[in-house]
Amino acid sequence: MSTQKSELLQGTLDLLVLKIVAFAPIHGYAIAQRINQISRDVLQVQQGSLYPALHRLEKRGLLSAEWRETGGRDAKYYSLTRTGRKQLEAEERNWNRLAGAVALILKTAG
Repeated sequence: MSTQKSELLQGTLDLLVLKIVAFAPIHGYAIAQRINQISRDVLQVQQGSLYPALHRLEKRGLLSAEWRETGGRDAKYYSLTRTGRKQLEAEERNWNRLAGAVALILKTAG
């Protein structure tokens, strides 16, 4: 089994962030931890990619954010907006369609 880490494309990172935030309000560091944990350490999100993605998604109105105290310090907690939920559903459908098409090519080509 390979322990190789995989880098994420921007659109894929946005999709994963929306999916993680859809479960419950969560802060940035915890988002990165959940992606790493759920992917069984295959996907690792660097802070230099995650925080610009969070800012971009918030600016687009897909996430809302509020500061909360956690563990003695303030952290910005992100929640999915109604628009964000619709975007997540559309992106999931598109991802599944794309992944299915790639799987067909990998099975038949060659």
